[in-house]
Amino acid sequence: MKEIFTFPSSDGKTTIHAVRHMPENGEIKAILQIVHGMVEFVERYDAFAKFLTEHGYMVVGHDHLGHGDSVTDKSEWGYFGEPDPLSLLLTDIHTLRTMTQEQYPDVPYFMLGHSMGSYLLRSYLSQYNDNLRGAIIMGTGYIPEKTTNMGFKVVNFLAKIHNWHYVSKFVAKLSFDKPYKRYDLTGKDATNSWLTKDPEIVKWYYSEPKCTYMFTVNGYKGLFQAVQCSCNFENIKKVPNKLPLFIVSGQDDPVGNNGIGVKKVYDLFAQGGSLDLTYKLYPNDRHEILNETDKEEVYADLLSWMNVRITT
Repeated sequence: MKEIFTFPSSDGKTTIHAVRHMPENGEIKAILQIVHGMVEFVERYDAFAKFLTEHGYMVVGHDHLGHGDSVTDKSEWGYFGEPDPLSLLLTDIHTLRTMTQEQYPDVPYFMLGHSMGSYLLRSYLSQYNDNLRGAIIMGTGYIPEKTTNMGFKVVNFLAKIHNWHYVSKFVAKLSFDKPYKRYDLTGKDATNSWLTKDPEIVKWYYSEPKCTYMFTVNGYKGLFQAVQCSCNFENIKKVPNKLPLFIVSGQDDPVGNNGIGVKKVYDLFAQGGSLDLTYKLYPNDRHEILNETDKEEVYADLLSWMNVRITT
């Protein structure tokens, strides 16, 4: 059973669109909160949520600021807010979690972040990390601080010349560079997309207005903040070492630099002292492993990982 609801954003003006998926029998053995990625929306995860509800899980998630049905004016696509977009995003994530855990205080609680959402979740866990049973970090990567610092200089310069709502193809090109070059990024060749090997998913994605706008320079500022925060080793060490972490990605995902960046993230958490750390790359899979041709295997792996940790 799927329910739509809303809550006020931390920006003080936006009404956040959210969804809740409940098991049909009403018996909830665990909760998963999904933190979606860049230029998409939470209801893209409905199929995965339905699968989990059939196994006793409740699934919640929301559309970030500048995304999906949290946007009422097209000028707000890809815009988070000033002066600190990351803080707004993390606070909204925490608001949904707090609301849900207040309603279901004794139910084991997991979180999953995909792509941009993986950087947001990693940043979130360095600040809000109590009373969680585990976190799934999906479609993530590692970007050195000098790279994000360059990104900040570019977006700050462009915002000064234009404004924070400015859309820059140059920034987009900088952000989707070398690891992406082997793929078609336009949607014209659905068989060679960086998203998934499933051409039907690719065709749908590039026909959906909620997946085809461009980020503002403010959106990139928030993304760079999340990347820099999450890749900082001091922040990684703030994540409790007893918190179970499952790092998953496609082997051919350019966000993770074809596994290299994903392994770097795993190594950093290991160096930080993580005691329950699992890592898996899916051979030949690309960015959206929940929409891949072997998604049933991915679904089963994530469910199994959570099931083991419900009682631990």
